[in-house]
Amino acid sequence: MNSPSAIDNLQKLIDAFSRSIDVDQRDDILRAQYRQTKGWDSVAHMRLVGEIEAEFDVMLDTDDVIAMSSFDKARQILTRYDVQLES
Repeated sequence: MNSPSAIDNLQKLIDAFSRSIDVDQRDDILRAQYRQTKGWDSVAHMRLVGEIEAEFDVMLDTDDVIAMSSFDKARQILTRYDVQLES
């Protein structure tokens, strides 16, 4: 079985954000920032962490959970867990 492509993984990350912080528009998700994007509060943040961990079969380090302050930062963090994402 082939591993997911970087584009597939990027879509999975976008979907995880959409489910967790109730943002539908792709452009809004790509610009999402913790506590600046409507709906991305501490509760939504923990939902997002759970979605990402389940979707990518990873266990995020506490420092990474705290550092995940934007969509771009989430993408950077996941690359450290060997998740290939479209740049």
